[in-house]
Amino acid sequence: MAETLLFNPRTYDPAQFDPETRRLLRATVDWFEGRGKRRLIEDYRSRAWLADFLAFAAKEGLFATFLTPASAADGKDQRWDTARIAALNEIFGFYGLDYWYAWQVTILGLGPVWQSGNTAARTRAAELLAQGEVFAFGLSEKTHGADIYSTDMLLTPDGDGGFTATGSKYYIGNGNAAGLVSVFGRRTDIEGPDGYVFFAADSRHPAYHLVKNVVDSSKYVSEFRLEDYPVGPDDILHTGRAAFDAALNTVNVGKFNLCTASIGICEHAMYEAITHAHNRILYGRPVTAFPHVRRELADAYVRLVGMKLFSDRAVDYFRSASPQDRRYLLFNPMTKMKVTTEGEKVIDLMWDVIAAKGFEKDTYFAQAAVEIRGLPKLEGTVHVNLALILKFMRNHLLHPAEFEPVPTRLDAADDTFLFGQGPARGLGSVRFHDWRPAYDAYAGVPNVARFREQADALCEFVTTAAPDEEQSRDLDLLLAVGQLFALVVHGQLILEQARLTDLDEDVLDELFSVLVRDFSAFAVELHGKDSATADQQRWALGAVRRPIVDEARSERVWERVEALSGSYEMAP
Repeated sequence: MAETLLFNPRTYDPAQFDPETRRLLRATVDWFEGRGKRRLIEDYRSRAWLADFLAFAAKEGLFATFLTPASAADGKDQRWDTARIAALNEIFGFYGLDYWYAWQVTILGLGPVWQSGNTAARTRAAELLAQGEVFAFGLSEKTHGADIYSTDMLLTPDGDGGFTATGSKYYIGNGNAAGLVSVFGRRTDIEGPDGYVFFAADSRHPAYHLVKNVVDSSKYVSEFRLEDYPVGPDDILHTGRAAFDAALNTVNVGKFNLCTASIGICEHAMYEAITHAHNRILYGRPVTAFPHVRRELADAYVRLVGMKLFSDRAVDYFRSASPQDRRYLLFNPMTKMKVTTEGEKVIDLMWDVIAAKGFEKDTYFAQAAVEIRGLPKLEGTVHVNLALILKFMRNHLLHPAEFEPVPTRLDAADDTFLFGQGPARGLGSVRFHDWRPAYDAYAGVPNVARFREQADALCEFVTTAAPDEEQSRDLDLLLAVGQLFALVVHGQLILEQARLTDLDEDVLDELFSVLVRDFSAFAVELHGKDSATADQQRWALGAVRRPIVDEARSERVWERVEALSGSYEMAP
């Protein structure tokens, strides 16, 4: 039934993993369940720092086990395994984004270290992880944001082979407590990209000045300033263009985590929302007896299932990446942009149903409704990631290449390529396998077939009515095109994972009825853009489709949604 598709702490058994991974995932769930809902919510409301959670993680060796690559490991269970990292993201999201955030920025802080050839820094990082320390990623600045071309963190040669670093960083998670902060800056004696430097700093050093937490939250998102901070050879992680590549490649690793955190948030909120709505009587009937309520909750449910299917399949491509197979560079911003915005829609649909209940201070939903907004805005905005995926559109849709099938990747392997991605360029040359077979496999599912018509229409658009050179400078128009392309990619990986997991076709059909509506809505949006040509306007209206309606199918899916009522409630 429905519960098998969603994370449920009552029944959770991550049997797909090795014994130590299973133990740590289950121990994490048990720790949160043991604290109870009242404490969880009160810590969120009081903005308490996460000291007790970090003490638990240190005692269990959680971060050290999951975030130490095999090349730096001192234990047999230590590796960088994206599949189990994704599973932990979902658990942290389920119980509170503050916990996930401390973990997430630790991942970002480790990125430049594990990409570095500096043995001393790598050894230090592994030791700090073993001690239960957290890490931070000192990239963005108050004036320039994440515009790393314009960094004002300046490193001045000290005459002895080292530097002194002076400057500030802004919006840096864990900046209050990080044992190691990976800081991006530039040398004062070298102009241009060759002057970039990534170096390791310690938040406890006297020359490290913590200014403030820039958000009103348990998440400590710091502003800090370095004043003549001594940077020796053992602190240098990367120099020159390699420092620039390390920054972008670290974000590639880190932004993948946003999708599964979003899934966890939506799952917990869904249990609350459906249980509340199904047991609330309005005008003598349960709220869930109203047709519009059923539609909103069913839409929320199938969207959430789609989020999970896409993200699970994207893990396989991420783990199977290599210099010859860089398909992850499309699927990664898709998880960051598409899955997280789907999460916002899921929460909004449920909030329309439960209304004022979503504000109550004793609910998880109240924090979910706030925190779900942050994920599309972290590690690059939706617009930035949409613009990025457009670089892949023509090759993906029109010029497929031959690849061996990528299997489900739940093996206990170390994902070494993630820290050897190489230069961050050449996106336009990345090739993809043919997207059509995934759709062909489900040609008998009515709404998959209907959506396939729209996907084929998009290929026609790219061939006959694509934006010209002038329109290519109109980002507003391009973003509407990007949304249409994103839906085709979203559907493709959903279908691949549906085949691998033998997903119920009722759920799949209902999900694609939602995607057909979404494609039609974005086509209408494109039609209304100021710079859309007459041909593009005609194409847009011609791409609008009505989903195939099947009342019996919708009723069967609703029964799965209804079964969620009362299936999980966190202990008080």
